[in-house]
Amino acid sequence: MKLIIQIPCFNEEMTLEGVISDLPRELPGISVIEYLVIDDGSTDNTVAVAKKLKVHHILQLGSNRGLAYAFSQGLRYALEKGADIVVNTDGDNQYVGKDIGKLVAPIVEGKADMVVGCRPIRQHLEFSPVKKMFQLFGSWVMRKISKTDVRDAPSGFRAFSREACLRMFVYSRFSYTMETLILAGNSNLRVYSVDIRINPKTRKSRLFRNMFEHIYKSTDTIIRMFILYRPGRFFLWIGTFFNLIAVALGIRFIYLMYITSHPVSGRTYIPSLILLAIMAFWGVISYMIGILGELMKFIRKQNEEILANQRRMKPADNQRPES
Repeated sequence: MKLIIQIPCFNEEMTLEGVISDLPRELPGISVIEYLVIDDGSTDNTVAVAKKLKVHHILQLGSNRGLAYAFSQGLRYALEKGADIVVNTDGDNQYVGKDIGKLVAPIVEGKADMVVGCRPIRQHLEFSPVKKMFQLFGSWVMRKISKTDVRDAPSGFRAFSREACLRMFVYSRFSYTMETLILAGNSNLRVYSVDIRINPKTRKSRLFRNMFEHIYKSTDTIIRMFILYRPGRFFLWIGTFFNLIAVALGIRFIYLMYITSHPVSGRTYIPSLILLAIMAFWGVISYMIGILGELMKFIRKQNEEILANQRRMKPADNQRPES
Protein backbone atom coordinates (compact mmCIF):
# COMPACT_ATOMS: atom_id res chain seq x y z
CA MET A 1 0.00 0.00 0.00
CA LYS A 2 1.41 3.36 -1.09
CA LEU A 3 1.11 6.52 1.01
CA ILE A 4 1.81 9.99 -0.34
CA ILE A 5 2.04 12.82 2.19
CA GLN A 6 1.26 16.13 0.49
CA ILE A 7 2.32 19.53 1.82
CA PRO A 8 0.76 22.63 0.19
CA CYS A 9 3.33 25.42 0.54
CA PHE A 10 3.42 29.16 -0.02
CA ASN A 11 6.69 30.73 1.12
CA GLU A 12 7.52 28.03 3.68
CA GLU A 13 11.32 27.96 3.37
CA MET A 14 11.73 28.59 7.12
CA THR A 15 9.45 25.75 8.29
CA LEU A 16 9.55 23.14 5.52
CA GLU A 17 12.66 21.36 6.80
CA GLY A 18 11.03 20.90 10.21
CA VAL A 19 7.89 19.53 8.57
CA ILE A 20 9.81 17.02 6.44
CA SER A 21 12.08 15.87 9.28
CA ASP A 22 9.03 15.10 11.43
CA LEU A 23 7.30 12.92 8.84
CA PRO A 24 7.32 9.13 9.31
CA ARG A 25 9.60 6.95 7.20
CA GLU A 26 7.67 3.74 7.80
CA LEU A 27 4.22 2.79 9.10
CA PRO A 28 2.38 -0.49 9.78
CA GLY A 29 0.51 -1.68 6.70
CA ILE A 30 2.28 0.82 4.42
CA SER A 31 4.91 -0.46 1.99
CA VAL A 32 5.87 2.85 0.33
CA ILE A 33 5.89 6.38 1.78
CA GLU A 34 6.58 9.37 -0.46
CA TYR A 35 6.43 13.12 0.12
CA LEU A 36 4.83 15.66 -2.20
CA VAL A 37 5.48 19.40 -1.90
CA ILE A 38 2.90 21.55 -3.72
CA ASP A 39 4.45 24.93 -4.46
CA ASP A 40 1.61 27.46 -4.65
CA GLY A 41 3.62 30.17 -6.40
CA SER A 42 6.18 30.74 -3.64
CA THR A 43 8.48 33.74 -4.05
CA ASP A 44 11.10 32.51 -1.60
CA ASN A 45 13.35 29.42 -1.62
CA THR A 46 10.65 26.87 -0.80
CA VAL A 47 11.34 24.80 -3.93
CA ALA A 48 15.10 24.93 -3.38
CA VAL A 49 14.65 23.70 0.19
CA ALA A 50 12.40 20.87 -1.03
CA LYS A 51 15.01 19.81 -3.57
CA LYS A 52 17.75 20.00 -0.96
CA LEU A 53 15.71 17.71 1.30
CA LYS A 54 15.29 15.29 -1.63
CA VAL A 55 11.51 15.34 -1.54
CA HIS A 56 10.12 12.64 -3.83
CA HIS A 57 7.71 14.90 -5.73
CA ILE A 58 7.50 18.67 -6.26
CA LEU A 59 4.41 20.07 -7.98
CA GLN A 60 4.80 23.71 -9.00
CA LEU A 61 1.55 25.56 -9.76
CA GLY A 62 3.34 28.58 -11.24
CA SER A 63 1.38 31.25 -9.37
CA ASN A 64 -0.49 31.63 -6.12
CA ARG A 65 -3.85 29.87 -6.67
CA GLY A 66 -4.95 29.48 -3.05
CA LEU A 67 -4.97 26.63 -0.55
CA ALA A 68 -8.11 24.92 -1.89
CA TYR A 69 -6.73 24.75 -5.43
CA ALA A 70 -3.33 23.53 -4.25
CA PHE A 71 -5.00 20.82 -2.17
CA SER A 72 -7.14 19.54 -5.04
CA GLN A 73 -4.20 19.57 -7.47
CA GLY A 74 -2.18 17.61 -4.93
CA LEU A 75 -4.86 14.91 -4.76
CA ARG A 76 -4.98 14.69 -8.55
CA TYR A 77 -1.18 14.36 -8.76
CA ALA A 78 -1.08 11.75 -5.99
CA LEU A 79 -3.70 9.64 -7.77
CA GLU A 80 -1.64 9.77 -10.96
CA LYS A 81 1.37 8.52 -8.97
CA GLY A 82 -0.56 5.51 -7.71
CA ALA A 83 -1.29 6.59 -4.13
CA ASP A 84 -3.58 4.30 -2.13
CA ILE A 85 -3.72 6.79 0.76
CA VAL A 86 -3.07 10.53 0.71
CA VAL A 87 -2.32 12.53 3.85
CA ASN A 88 -2.51 16.32 3.83
CA THR A 89 -0.51 18.36 6.32
CA ASP A 90 0.35 22.07 6.53
CA GLY A 91 3.66 23.64 5.56
CA ASP A 92 3.82 25.78 8.71
CA ASN A 93 4.56 22.71 10.88
CA GLN A 94 1.36 23.15 12.87
CA TYR A 95 0.68 19.41 13.17
CA VAL A 96 2.91 16.74 14.71
CA GLY A 97 4.04 14.58 11.80
CA LYS A 98 4.42 11.47 13.94
CA ASP A 99 0.63 11.45 14.40
CA ILE A 100 0.20 10.52 10.74
CA GLY A 101 0.17 6.92 11.90
CA LYS A 102 -3.06 7.68 13.79
CA LEU A 103 -4.60 9.11 10.62
CA VAL A 104 -3.82 6.25 8.27
CA ALA A 105 -4.54 3.36 10.68
CA PRO A 106 -8.38 3.42 10.26
CA ILE A 107 -7.97 3.46 6.46
CA VAL A 108 -5.42 0.63 6.48
CA GLU A 109 -7.78 -1.38 8.67
CA GLY A 110 -10.66 -0.74 6.26
CA LYS A 111 -12.73 1.21 8.80
CA ALA A 112 -12.73 4.64 7.14
CA ASP A 113 -12.41 6.49 3.83
CA MET A 114 -11.48 9.84 5.35
CA VAL A 115 -9.86 10.57 8.71
CA VAL A 116 -9.65 14.03 10.29
CA GLY A 117 -7.10 14.87 12.96
CA CYS A 118 -8.85 16.80 15.73
CA ARG A 119 -6.84 19.38 17.65
CA PRO A 120 -7.35 19.95 21.40
CA ILE A 121 -9.43 23.14 20.88
CA ARG A 122 -10.42 23.65 24.53
CA GLN A 123 -6.83 23.17 25.75
CA HIS A 124 -5.19 25.12 22.90
CA LEU A 125 -3.02 27.72 24.63
CA GLU A 126 -2.65 29.90 21.53
CA PHE A 127 -6.42 30.20 20.88
CA SER A 128 -8.26 33.06 22.57
CA PRO A 129 -11.56 32.29 24.37
CA VAL A 130 -13.45 33.98 21.51
CA LYS A 131 -11.66 31.88 18.87
CA LYS A 132 -12.29 28.71 20.86
CA MET A 133 -15.98 29.57 21.05
CA PHE A 134 -16.26 30.17 17.30
CA GLN A 135 -14.20 27.07 16.48
CA LEU A 136 -16.48 24.88 18.60
CA PHE A 137 -19.65 26.53 17.29
CA GLY A 138 -18.46 26.30 13.67
CA SER A 139 -17.61 22.61 14.10
CA TRP A 140 -21.08 22.00 15.58
CA VAL A 141 -22.72 23.67 12.56
CA MET A 142 -20.55 21.62 10.20
CA ARG A 143 -21.55 18.39 11.96
CA LYS A 144 -25.19 19.23 11.28
CA ILE A 145 -24.61 20.12 7.62
CA SER A 146 -22.14 17.34 6.79
CA LYS A 147 -23.90 14.62 8.81
CA THR A 148 -20.62 13.61 10.43
CA ASP A 149 -19.35 13.68 14.02
CA VAL A 150 -15.98 15.40 13.43
CA ARG A 151 -15.12 17.67 16.37
CA ASP A 152 -12.60 19.90 14.57
CA ALA A 153 -14.02 20.79 11.15
CA PRO A 154 -11.31 23.37 10.15
CA SER A 155 -8.45 20.94 10.75
CA GLY A 156 -6.33 20.44 7.64
CA PHE A 157 -4.54 17.37 9.00
CA ARG A 158 -6.37 14.62 7.12
CA ALA A 159 -6.00 11.24 5.46
CA PHE A 160 -7.94 10.08 2.40
CA SER A 161 -8.35 6.65 0.89
CA ARG A 162 -8.02 6.31 -2.87
CA GLU A 163 -11.79 6.04 -3.19
CA ALA A 164 -12.25 9.27 -1.21
CA CYS A 165 -9.68 11.03 -3.41
CA LEU A 166 -11.56 9.96 -6.51
CA ARG A 167 -14.71 11.61 -5.15
CA MET A 168 -13.16 14.89 -3.97
CA PHE A 169 -14.31 17.87 -6.06
CA VAL A 170 -13.46 21.22 -4.46
CA TYR A 171 -15.37 24.31 -5.61
CA SER A 172 -14.40 26.72 -2.83
CA ARG A 173 -11.46 29.11 -3.25
CA PHE A 174 -11.02 29.88 0.45
CA SER A 175 -10.37 26.51 2.04
CA TYR A 176 -11.03 22.86 1.29
CA THR A 177 -11.61 21.71 4.88
CA MET A 178 -15.33 22.43 5.20
CA GLU A 179 -16.28 21.49 1.66
CA THR A 180 -14.55 18.11 1.66
CA LEU A 181 -16.21 17.29 4.97
CA ILE A 182 -19.67 18.13 3.58
CA LEU A 183 -18.89 16.25 0.37
CA ALA A 184 -17.74 13.16 2.26
CA GLY A 185 -20.78 13.17 4.54
CA ASN A 186 -23.20 13.59 1.64
CA SER A 187 -21.42 10.96 -0.50
CA ASN A 188 -21.79 8.22 2.13
CA LEU A 189 -18.04 8.03 2.67
CA ARG A 190 -16.98 6.72 6.05
CA VAL A 191 -15.59 9.67 8.01
CA TYR A 192 -13.51 9.02 11.13
CA SER A 193 -11.72 11.36 13.53
CA VAL A 194 -8.74 10.92 15.84
CA ASP A 195 -7.12 13.15 18.44
CA ILE A 196 -3.80 14.64 17.35
CA ARG A 197 -1.13 16.91 18.81
CA ILE A 198 0.02 20.31 17.62
CA ASN A 199 3.34 22.13 17.56
CA PRO A 200 3.93 25.72 18.77
CA LYS A 201 2.80 28.41 16.34
CA THR A 202 5.46 29.38 13.79
CA ARG A 203 3.69 32.23 11.94
CA LYS A 204 0.37 34.00 11.52
CA SER A 205 -2.31 32.47 9.34
CA ARG A 206 -2.29 33.54 5.69
CA LEU A 207 -5.92 32.58 5.12
CA PHE A 208 -7.21 35.52 7.16
CA ARG A 209 -5.78 38.66 8.78
CA ASN A 210 -7.90 38.75 11.94
CA MET A 211 -10.71 37.00 13.76
CA PHE A 212 -13.46 39.01 12.08
CA GLU A 213 -12.20 38.12 8.59
CA HIS A 214 -11.98 34.49 9.65
CA ILE A 215 -15.60 34.54 10.89
CA TYR A 216 -16.79 36.28 7.71
CA LYS A 217 -14.99 33.89 5.34
CA SER A 218 -15.98 30.80 7.32
CA THR A 219 -19.64 31.88 7.48
CA ASP A 220 -19.63 32.70 3.76
CA THR A 221 -18.13 29.29 2.96
CA ILE A 222 -20.66 27.44 5.15
CA ILE A 223 -23.61 29.23 3.51
CA ARG A 224 -22.24 28.61 0.01
CA MET A 225 -21.66 24.93 0.75
CA PHE A 226 -25.12 24.61 2.30
CA ILE A 227 -26.68 26.09 -0.86
CA LEU A 228 -24.53 23.88 -3.09
CA TYR A 229 -25.04 20.57 -1.29
CA ARG A 230 -28.46 21.02 0.39
CA PRO A 231 -30.34 23.63 -1.67
CA GLY A 232 -33.79 22.18 -1.02
CA ARG A 233 -33.56 22.55 2.74
CA PHE A 234 -31.89 25.98 2.55
CA PHE A 235 -34.53 27.55 0.32
CA LEU A 236 -37.30 25.73 2.21
CA TRP A 237 -36.25 27.67 5.30
CA ILE A 238 -36.09 30.93 3.35
CA GLY A 239 -39.49 30.36 1.73
CA THR A 240 -41.08 29.38 5.02
CA PHE A 241 -39.75 32.57 6.64
CA PHE A 242 -41.42 34.74 3.98
CA ASN A 243 -44.64 32.74 4.08
CA LEU A 244 -44.89 32.94 7.85
CA ILE A 245 -44.69 36.74 7.56
CA ALA A 246 -47.43 36.61 4.90
CA VAL A 247 -49.64 34.45 7.12
CA ALA A 248 -49.13 36.82 10.07
CA LEU A 249 -50.08 39.81 7.90
CA GLY A 250 -53.16 37.95 6.64
CA ILE A 251 -54.31 37.11 10.16
CA ARG A 252 -53.75 40.72 11.20
CA PHE A 253 -55.80 41.97 8.23
CA ILE A 254 -58.72 39.63 8.95
CA TYR A 255 -58.67 40.52 12.63
CA LEU A 256 -58.64 44.29 12.06
CA MET A 257 -61.23 44.25 9.27
CA TYR A 258 -63.73 41.66 10.42
CA ILE A 259 -63.19 40.59 14.04
CA THR A 260 -62.29 43.67 16.07
CA SER A 261 -65.29 45.56 17.41
CA HIS A 262 -63.66 48.94 16.85
CA PRO A 263 -62.33 49.09 13.27
CA VAL A 264 -60.69 52.32 12.22
CA SER A 265 -63.12 54.23 10.02
CA GLY A 266 -62.01 54.65 6.41
CA ARG A 267 -58.92 52.41 6.66
CA THR A 268 -58.58 49.71 4.01
CA TYR A 269 -55.17 48.33 5.07
CA ILE A 270 -54.12 48.13 1.41
CA PRO A 271 -50.38 48.59 2.24
CA SER A 272 -50.57 45.50 4.49
CA LEU A 273 -52.14 43.51 1.67
CA ILE A 274 -49.43 44.65 -0.73
CA LEU A 275 -46.73 43.59 1.75
CA LEU A 276 -48.56 40.27 2.25
CA ALA A 277 -48.52 39.66 -1.52
CA ILE A 278 -44.82 40.51 -1.73
CA MET A 279 -43.93 38.13 1.11
CA ALA A 280 -46.05 35.33 -0.37
CA PHE A 281 -44.47 35.90 -3.79
CA TRP A 282 -40.93 35.60 -2.44
CA GLY A 283 -41.96 32.56 -0.43
CA VAL A 284 -43.19 30.76 -3.54
CA ILE A 285 -40.13 31.87 -5.53
CA SER A 286 -37.84 30.49 -2.79
CA TYR A 287 -39.60 27.12 -2.95
CA MET A 288 -39.20 27.05 -6.73
CA ILE A 289 -35.49 27.93 -6.47
CA GLY A 290 -35.12 25.10 -3.95
CA ILE A 291 -36.70 22.63 -6.39
CA LEU A 292 -34.42 23.82 -9.20
CA GLY A 293 -31.45 23.60 -6.83
CA GLU A 294 -32.27 19.97 -6.03
CA LEU A 295 -32.46 19.17 -9.76
CA MET A 296 -29.10 20.85 -10.34
CA LYS A 297 -27.68 18.99 -7.35
CA PHE A 298 -28.79 15.70 -8.90
CA ILE A 299 -27.15 16.64 -12.24
CA ARG A 300 -23.94 17.73 -10.47
CA LYS A 301 -23.77 14.44 -8.55
CA GLN A 302 -24.20 12.50 -11.78
CA ASN A 303 -21.38 14.49 -13.39
CA GLU A 304 -19.16 13.94 -10.37
CA GLU A 305 -19.86 10.19 -10.56
CA ILE A 306 -18.88 10.19 -14.24
CA LEU A 307 -15.66 12.09 -13.46
CA ALA A 308 -14.87 9.70 -10.59
CA ASN A 309 -15.31 6.73 -12.93
CA GLN A 310 -13.02 8.38 -15.48
CA ARG A 311 -10.40 8.81 -12.77
CA ARG A 312 -10.73 5.13 -11.85
CA MET A 313 -10.22 4.07 -15.45
CA LYS A 314 -7.08 6.21 -15.84
CA PRO A 315 -4.05 4.07 -14.88
CA ALA A 316 -1.45 5.41 -12.50
CA ASP A 317 2.01 6.26 -13.78
CA ASN A 318 3.50 3.19 -12.17
CA GLN A 319 0.87 0.97 -13.86
CA ARG A 320 1.24 2.30 -17.41
CA PRO A 321 3.02 0.04 -19.90
CA GLU A 322 6.37 1.15 -21.23
CA SER A 323 6.09 2.94 -24.59
